[in-house]
Amino acid sequence: MADTLALFTSIGLSEQKAKETLKNEALSSALKESIIQAHLVRGASGVDKAMGTLLYSMASRLKDPKRVGFLSDCIVQSKICTELQLAAALEFVKSHPQDPINQKEFEDTCGVGVFITPEQIEEAVESVTKKHKEKLLVERFHFNMGLLMGEARSALKWADGKVIKNEVDLQVLHLLGPKTEADLEKKAKPQKAKVAENDVKAKKEEGAVNAEVKTGEVKSLMEQLRGESLKFHKTGENYKTEGYVVTPKTMDLLKTHLEITGGQIRTRFPPEPNGILHIGHAKAINFNFGYAKANNGICFLRYDDTNPEKEEEKYFTAIRDMVEWLGYEPHAVTHASDNFQELYDLAVDLIRRGHAYICHQKGEELKGITLLHHPGETDPQRSRWCCLRG
Repeated sequence: MADTLALFTSIGLSEQKAKETLKNEALSSALKESIIQAHLVRGASGVDKAMGTLLYSMASRLKDPKRVGFLSDCIVQSKICTELQLAAALEFVKSHPQDPINQKEFEDTCGVGVFITPEQIEEAVESVTKKHKEKLLVERFHFNMGLLMGEARSALKWADGKVIKNEVDLQVLHLLGPKTEADLEKKAKPQKAKVAENDVKAKKEEGAVNAEVKTGEVKSLMEQLRGESLKFHKTGENYKTEGYVVTPKTMDLLKTHLEITGGQIRTRFPPEPNGILHIGHAKAINFNFGYAKANNGICFLRYDDTNPEKEEEKYFTAIRDMVEWLGYEPHAVTHASDNFQELYDLAVDLIRRGHAYICHQKGEELKGITLLHHPGETDPQRSRWCCLRG
């Protein structure tokens, strides 16, 4: 523990930050591996604070542990030197989970070998300042300086944002001179203009809705939200979602999935048939069925019938009636119990292979226990065992 703490502080972490890091097993393991890798590459040169900051940022944000060594090498070899490049590198390895990594594509995507000189930054800022000079002279320091920053950064993708900001401040000061009392006053907001603008917008929306009603083409909520609020991954790109665990078989399984579905959107509405649906269920129904419909997909009505003591046939019937009453037709009706035998067989297989065990504790004995683990495992957070209630 003391050796690892010393290792963490050696890259510039404070002792308190190093101790907090040690509490996170995954982060601690990744950071330790990255630092050891860095020392192997750098030797006596060691790791400076800037490099250490990038290693820590990489270890804390990387989702695929097998890429720790690769990205650590890129950092200590000064291929990745900025947070911008690191962000691009993390996104690249996330989108390319399979080996081998295309080195040229990686380096092109992450700006490896691209060095922005102070002269280039000065020229880029001078160009955008000249472009907006007339408006700058009129609005002075009330002008949106973020516009200058944004355009300069677009011209120099891998430039340091702080250096660009300093250059913008310097050139604007040179053009306008020091701030006056008028510059320090808050800019008055055009309230009336804003109200008028909102009125126009409201009338346009009202007209659009009326037009839809007249033509009988009122869009569903999902169709209205499509492309705006629903930022889901594309079919077959499950591995890009946060926290997704990628295994050596992941890409093959996703490929098989795409071959079966043809890339079609497939959703499900999974109610437990132990009562009548309430108004809150309407949201889930519209979300699942509506999203599939808006994307030319299909939605299954899947009954979660895992508690037969509380489930009755009248609830099965009522649920389907309500779904159809809301205007949706299930592609198929399925039941969780359809897979019980297969799930049972898989459980038996896990036990035989030593990856699971049967728990015979009663409900009262389990109260207050949030995570069960094998009797021989003292730390439940580290347990790889699966508890099966018997």
